[in-house]
Amino acid sequence: MEKVTTVGIDLAKRVFALHGVDGMGRVVLRRTVRREQLMEIVAGLPRCRIGMEACAGAHDWARRFREFGHEVRLMAAKFVIPYRKNGKNDGNDAEAICEAVGRPNMRFVPVKSAEQQAVLALHRTRQGFVTERTAVINRIRALLTEFGVVLPQSAEVVRRQTSGGAEGLPVLARRMVEDLRAHLRLLDERIAAYDREIEELAKQSEPTRRIMSIRGIGPLTAQAIVATVGDARDFESGRQFAAWLGLTPQQHSSGGKSRLGRITKRGDAYLRGLLVQGARSALHTAARHTDHLSRWSIALQGRRGYRRAQVAVAAKNARIAWALLSKNQELRSV
Repeated sequence: MEKVTTVGIDLAKRVFALHGVDGMGRVVLRRTVRREQLMEIVAGLPRCRIGMEACAGAHDWARRFREFGHEVRLMAAKFVIPYRKNGKNDGNDAEAICEAVGRPNMRFVPVKSAEQQAVLALHRTRQGFVTERTAVINRIRALLTEFGVVLPQSAEVVRRQTSGGAEGLPVLARRMVEDLRAHLRLLDERIAAYDREIEELAKQSEPTRRIMSIRGIGPLTAQAIVATVGDARDFESGRQFAAWLGLTPQQHSSGGKSRLGRITKRGDAYLRGLLVQGARSALHTAARHTDHLSRWSIALQGRRGYRRAQVAVAAKNARIAWALLSKNQELRSV
């Protein structure tokens, strides 16, 4: 068999498809292996480039393959789809991955360390509790509304007025309301504990403390950025980082005319949402500051409106965060 230089692996839970080519692009490897055989097969390959889609378990496989000296690259699945020539199956997917990973202009996903994944799991678990808490509050409001007790959407009002509003309900309905209130208190306690842990992790991380100096970026957003990005130098510019987060406008340009639409909303929706929420806070307090960014955001809001200014501030903060991380600098007030 000729020397393998590039391998595409279609990941799954139990069965994995491999497709490898040599330096001339000739197919020299095409096989399907079970999960327990994959490490042995990869260990026996000469040092080569291995491509995989960035899916569940991909970062763990990438770290393990790198121990054998391989160059491992991860790609978003949507960038691999155009290289699939025939119908979708494991073998064709592996061939498409092998073809895509060799493209010079392909955009790759940085491989995360186990510590980064643990921090991101902390964020995702907290966000899951927040979503569940919102659902419980809506469940309480819906239950009370069925008995003529209408509460506003404010979470704090629901916490204060639920007990009094449930006094006239049947015994069975009151018991359900109390169960929901107990579950709500438990979720509040868990979210508060996760917030304290994230703040403590942010204090211990020097890159996180550095980007927390940006107005509109707190411990939660800063920790999420550092854990998600890893090495900011993987991005060529701040604009590329903002585009990776889906904070740049989608183009519909043709015939030399530039037409820009809404933001693309690509990439990490959780991180993008944190930046937009932080931008809202920065806009609300901009009038109390005289720095260049505050003056710019106020002027932009007057010209383009609140929502556009909010997204623009989020994109600006993302670019500033990239600059501080990639260049190892502190924020300078202007």
